[in-house]
Amino acid sequence: MKSEEILNEALRVLKEGGTILYPTDTVWGLGCDATNPEAVARIFEIKKREDSKSLVLLASDLDMVAKYVREIPSIAVDLVEVNDAPMTIIYPEAQAGEPGAPGDRWHLAHNTVAEDGSVGIRIPLDSSSPAPTGRPTLWCRQLVYKLGRPVVSTSANISGEPTPQRFSDVPQEIKDAVDFVVPPSVDTQSTGKASQILKVGLKGEIEIIRK
Repeated sequence: MKSEEILNEALRVLKEGGTILYPTDTVWGLGCDATNPEAVARIFEIKKREDSKSLVLLASDLDMVAKYVREIPSIAVDLVEVNDAPMTIIYPEAQAGEPGAPGDRWHLAHNTVAEDGSVGIRIPLDSSSPAPTGRPTLWCRQLVYKLGRPVVSTSANISGEPTPQRFSDVPQEIKDAVDFVVPPSVDTQSTGKASQILKVGLKGEIEIIRK
């Protein structure tokens, strides 16, 4: 399959509520439509992880982030604009659906959000353009851009096991469990390293969760 065909197949699976194994900007990850609670629940099942834990999401740009959080703190805008490495920002007050409610593309699935109502979102950086603006070229960001809503991005491992830095590190159990596996031949810019994580507050507070 050509890269465009692979992208279209991944999109089809996401739109139908399925799960995928795909290369993110950092490591190989498990993904699904972040507005579909049933799909998100399946991700937890595959990872054998407690669903009380929140998940990191990928967005294509700040405009997409703004649709799913009540407010973007100004400090977060500054961080995104100057950032030159993978960075996940935990935003307060996610716009999430109620537990048990069906999927709604204008609200994040309730099971992507932390108990305090926050949500971690990363905008993948294109190597050709550090600022996350314009039409994306990075494969995983293209995927999110074309889907039009955030995609779950959690490491493709059983909870507690090592994070897979390469496709060959992903357990066969994971590969067999998802609905679509993106071939490792896809041109990617994965770093093989986890992103830094920062938590921001509406008043400009910053907490470093992971450097």
